Amino acid sequence: MSFQASDFDDDGEVMSEINMTPLVDVMLVLLIIFIITVPVINHAVKLDLPKASSQKEEIKPTKISLVIDAGGSVSWNGDGVPTGELESRLQASAALQPQPEIHLQVDKHAEYDHVAQLLSTASRHGLSKIAFVTEPARN
Repeated sequence: MSFQASDFDDDGEVMSEINMTPLVDVMLVLLIIFIITVPVINHAVKLDLPKASSQKEEIKPTKISLVIDAGGSVSWNGDGVPTGELESRLQASAALQPQPEIHLQVDKHAEYDHVAQLLSTASRHGLSKIAFVTEPARN
């Protein structure tokens, strides 16, 4: 084993430290090789799998527009309804799933008794989603 002049330090003793520069160079070269070769090695098969959702699909309830005019007559989605037929329509609507929303618009000159009877009939058949439609105030 022969020693060269670069193997000794200034005092003439043998250097016992490892030169890190070649080690770092080798590690960087290996890192670059792995970065380049790993995507090429990937042997995955492309599949178009169906997508499923764990959330229930919400079905929007239908809307029933009921209008009571000043005389107490009721219209169902714009069509006039006789008093006897109103109860059977409400009963049929209560059986629907999801339960429809009732949008109730009342003329300001209508008697409260007509509104109370309609609300009582709807409640009796189990219709609970009732919204009151009003007109905005005019200045």
